[in-house]
Amino acid sequence: MSDQQEFDKDTMPFVAPCRQLSPLAPFGWLKKGMADLKRAPQQSLTYGFFMALVMASVVWLAWVYGSQWFMLAMLGGFVFLAPLTCIGLYAISAQLERDQTPSMGRSLRAAFKRHLGNELIFALALLIIFMVWARAGVLVSVFFPTDAHPDLRDLIGYLTIGSIVGAMFAAVTFSASAFSLPMIMHRDVDSITAIVTSINAVLRNKMAMVIWLSLIMLGLLIGLLTAFVGLIVILPVIGYGAWHGYLETIDASAFPRHTVGITSTPRNT
Repeated sequence: MSDQQEFDKDTMPFVAPCRQLSPLAPFGWLKKGMADLKRAPQQSLTYGFFMALVMASVVWLAWVYGSQWFMLAMLGGFVFLAPLTCIGLYAISAQLERDQTPSMGRSLRAAFKRHLGNELIFALALLIIFMVWARAGVLVSVFFPTDAHPDLRDLIGYLTIGSIVGAMFAAVTFSASAFSLPMIMHRDVDSITAIVTSINAVLRNKMAMVIWLSLIMLGLLIGLLTAFVGLIVILPVIGYGAWHGYLETIDASAFPRHTVGITSTPRNT
């Protein structure tokens, strides 16, 4: 009997249970992510280079055809779109987990063919949040002091408003996306179940997830400070780390596993 036949969709739970994590668990995810990078260096760095180029191009276009405030909003909004940039990395992780030689093209074709609907719904939701965030970032700029020597209280007020707005968007997006896309890539599950599962897991592991989000933002900051060059390595490590975080946190055994880019030929040893 195949994996798909062993599961009755009518009896599947609405939310997959989650495990309690150590606050330091995210450091282990990064370590495993680095190990996966070493297992598939060519695919990982090629994907990282492409995504870093896309991000750099978006920022450049925002600067040239927009404004400095819009550019800063786009930079901050990358934390919202980061899960989408990792879809290909999750596909590689799925093959590495099965000890298969990773193939980016085969992985993405299989993944999008099977779960295109769920991924498009999720992508559309993130894109809407991103565009609202970008607009909000421009609006918040009206609170920036215009005096040549602004008062410290005015600066604090501006930074406080900007931080609150950004934190609200980041909290919602991160909670919904932390584990949902890896789950969609790993198991035959709809986007609503994956999102609710992710939110539940984040709320039950707040300290670990705050640390994980901080590590992601630190990595993105390092990538920006290195003129996006550092993202070539950082993005794959974060993506693979998120995959291992999902495996460690979510018990999705009640849902059938689909064959994302799976071949019958194992990895050569």
